[in-house]
Amino acid sequence: MRAVRESLPWSLAGLAAGLLGFLTVVPLAKAVLPAFGVMSVALLLILAFRLALHLKQSAALLVPASAAVFFLALPRPLFAPDLLTYLQHMGGSGLFLAMIAALAVSLAGAALRRFTDRGLIADAAGAALVIAAALVLYLLHASLGSGIIAALQPLARLGDTWAALVLITAIETILWTFGIHGPATLAAVVTPVYLTLQFQNTAAFSAHQPLPHIVVVSLFLFVFPGGAGATLPVAALFAVSKVPRLRKLGRITIVPAIFNINEPLMFGTPIIVNPYFAVPFTLVPVALATLTWLAVDRGFVARPALYMPSMLPSFISTYAATLDWRAPVLVAVNLAIATAAYLPFVRAYERHELASTSLGGASRSSA
Repeated sequence: MRAVRESLPWSLAGLAAGLLGFLTVVPLAKAVLPAFGVMSVALLLILAFRLALHLKQSAALLVPASAAVFFLALPRPLFAPDLLTYLQHMGGSGLFLAMIAALAVSLAGAALRRFTDRGLIADAAGAALVIAAALVLYLLHASLGSGIIAALQPLARLGDTWAALVLITAIETILWTFGIHGPATLAAVVTPVYLTLQFQNTAAFSAHQPLPHIVVVSLFLFVFPGGAGATLPVAALFAVSKVPRLRKLGRITIVPAIFNINEPLMFGTPIIVNPYFAVPFTLVPVALATLTWLAVDRGFVARPALYMPSMLPSFISTYAATLDWRAPVLVAVNLAIATAAYLPFVRAYERHELASTSLGGASRSSA
């Protein structure tokens, strides 16, 4: 878990580089998934290296072995007409594959070390076993990457339902909890469906007809104020924390969180792979999704007619998407619920931080 947590922030450089590169040839909507494909490669290499350091294994062996397993597990067909097309296909499962490949190679070697006092031999044997298994699947035309994409396809068939909204929300946050970018993982399956429903709402709105759908892309603006996990209240609570590190972190991350950019908070706390925040990070958005769906279904708030980018502050984007003054009111209610739900977990984490600081000071004094 430490290796995953340490690797993800650095792999974001791959995402940024991919976005900057692809935006020169395609619009943002078509650049996102290929950029996550680039991030997957960066995560694979960094994670394999960090695992080798933590488990005292050979990085020179672990990194290329993990890369070989990753390549063999990629979605089929392996060779698309151009790199951009393939990276878009790969983006939906690449982060999964990167973690699986690096962890499988590393843990196989660690397990075999129990049977020999020669670590390098165990590491090599473990890597060989995992590569052999990946090669067998490749020769059988079985792709783990394609399997992951196929497993996500039923989400697209749930359509405009409360179950779809809640399930998508839960999967995105659960994946993030384990260090996998949930929205990127689901984007290849979910985004085309719910963007299409969004445009159908827009067409109906333009024709002065009743809007046909509730669950569209812009509905998620109500569910994730502050970004994945609805973490704007966490940044605000940290900003007034009595713990110096958290107070500084909150004041640094509060402005990005207002614009629904919470990676600095996610990795700086960290919130991902953190037992103190796993429960609220998953359940708070599910509760907000349910409340939002009920409010829109019962007509208390208008259905989202227009697509709005998630980087707009939630109070602005929800009003612009619905043209309904009650939409920001619903966001305020959602934020109040999220704050109340996160508060006891933030306080528990503050006590943990204070205890860790005290123990660290006591250890230095005794030394």
